[in-house]
Amino acid sequence: MGMNIQVGNIVKLKKKHPCGSFEWEVLRVGADFKLKCIGCEHLIMVPRTMVEKNLRGLR
Repeated sequence: MGMNIQVGNIVKLKKKHPCGSFEWEVLRVGADFKLKCIGCEHLIMVPRTMVEKNLRGLR
């Protein structure tokens, strides 16, 4: 059931970051994802299940 998300992809999530951006760049893929906000460049680590659940688009 896995998504085909790779390092360098831009993902659009359901909820927006406090800076107002919905888009995140994927920096690391594994059991956890490392994401960088496109708007303010804030870095977060989130579980794979959370990203797959909240995914709204992939480019």
